[in-house]
Amino acid sequence: MEVLTRIKSLLVAQFGDAAGIAEEQSGLQPALIISSAWLPKVCLFLRDHEETYFDFLSCISAVDDGVAAGTFTMVYHLASIPLKHQLTLKVIVPNDRRLDNLPVVPSVNSVWRTADWHEREAFDLMGIYFDTHPDLRRILMPDDWEGYPLRKDYAEAETYHGIAIK
Repeated sequence: MEVLTRIKSLLVAQFGDAAGIAEEQSGLQPALIISSAWLPKVCLFLRDHEETYFDFLSCISAVDDGVAAGTFTMVYHLASIPLKHQLTLKVIVPNDRRLDNLPVVPSVNSVWRTADWHEREAFDLMGIYFDTHPDLRRILMPDDWEGYPLRKDYAEAETYHGIAIK
């Protein structure tokens, strides 16, 4: 049985249909899509289960699906070093794109400490808020920067503290 299909069956057996687990076979990396509410529990299970043992979170990426889509996608790249397999997890978050209503995703910092800076980067550049993150603040942009520069609808500032930006 393919690794992705086996992992999906383990997750469905553990969490049932409530976790909203679906397979995405299109694209270069097949992925499992899960409900954001279940993200920390699913990740903890994937880290600790003897058949999966995803001991390494290599990357978290935030994807702006576009203004018309009204969603952001969080992509988690997991690896099991001892078992030599990988998994891509995705969480799709609806959002109206207002700057006073950031999309919210639960933090996985308690599962993998490497999530700390990845989540801070997604917050800083895309405006994704990670619930329960222990230190969610800007990491690349100045603390007083307005907006989130990697969003597709971001309007570039012309100046910053009176200095022209070009």
